[in-house]
Order: sequence, then structure tokens, then C-alpha cells
Amino acid sequence: MTVAIIGGTGPQGRGLALRFARAGVPIAIGSRDGARAAEVAAELTGMLGEGAAPISGHSNEEATQAAEEMVILSVPYAGHNATLEALKPLLASKTLIDIVVPLSPDDPKVVSMPPEGSATEAAQALLGPDIPVVGALHNVSAHTLNSLDWDINCDVLVCGNSLDARKQVMALVSKLGVTCFNAGAANSARCVEAITPILIRINISKQVPFTHAGIKIWPPER
Repeated sequence: MTVAIIGGTGPQGRGLALRFARAGVPIAIGSRDGARAAEVAAELTGMLGEGAAPISGHSNEEATQAAEEMVILSVPYAGHNATLEALKPLLASKTLIDIVVPLSPDDPKVVSMPPEGSATEAAQALLGPDIPVVGALHNVSAHTLNSLDWDINCDVLVCGNSLDARKQVMALVSKLGVTCFNAGAANSARCVEAITPILIRINISKQVPFTHAGIKIWPPER
């Protein structure tokens, strides 16, 4: 099952392409510049050993068409709505996985939510009820994703209005070796997306001895 990553030439998109391809998921990365996407796809392919699934590069439109069931949106928030408006006719019968966080353009340690409440909800409102939108992977560091010798050090919270779509996305993301949790309807993205600027603030703080930390859901110890 080929998965498209729109914005696949950016840091998070590249990391996800590497991780999914290494897990055996064919990837079509999309960019406004299809030639650039093809160059990046060739570069990423060269970083993986034998046995990895193929990574191909396309325009955003071509990548969306290549996806069989799921399309990941990984673009800067400034281009979030415009990208979806352009791709909406091609997303019918597919699930959109929105990983975008609406960080303030003036301060990445601050979230600037749209009127709908979150980027996930904004995407659902724009695409309409017939195209399921699932928010996921908001809190995973791009640096971690691109560091293939590291395990992904966090859990993934998944939210969206369609339970079936949430389950399908959880099954896909679980291929990355992470634990996924069903975080409920799309309005839960207001909380999930807002965790990212908090993590950014902590990770750049001189008061902690680490960077690129994520979040974990821990059960009580007995």
C-alpha cells in the first residue's frame, strides 16, 4: 500500500519517508517542485539498505494520486489550507493524516490555533465530512525521525472523527515501532497539537540535559 507524504522534502517528511520505507511501506513523496521531490527520493533511497520499500518523488498532485488509501500532510502551517484546497479533488476515498502543528510564525514555542480549534479540525472543515481527517505524529521530533540509528522515543496520540480511520492510521503508524493511543475525536487535536510547542520549549532549555524528547503514556507501577 503506497502512502503519500505531501511536503515530503521537508525535515519531518524526509524522516517519515525513511522510517516507513524501512518498515516496508512504499512511499510517494510530494512537493510543489516534482523534480526536487525526485532528487530527494533518490537521496533517501540511497540511505536505505536492501529490503526497504521504494521511495518515489512527484508533484503534490501526482503523489496524492499515487496513494492508495492514505495521504500524510507534512507542510509548514502557512501552506496548510492552500495545499488542502488544491488537493481536495484528489482526496476522495482517501484518509488524510494531518501532522501539521499551527506554531506561531513569531515564536515556535507558542501555538496559534486557527478558528476551528486545531489544524486537524481546520482540515476536516475544509475537506468536508466525506474525507476523513486523522491527526497524528504531532509530537515526534524531526531530528529523531531522521536519526535512523535511534528508536523513536515517544508514543503517538491519534485523533479524528472517524473511528475506523483512526484505527487504520494507528495500524500504519505502529509499523514505525511506536505505541499509538486512540485520543478520540478531532477536537482532541487542540490538546495534542498544543503539546508540541511545550516540547520545543523544554528541549531548547538550558535547564535540561537533553534535546529531542517526546512524550510517553506510562501505566501505574505495581
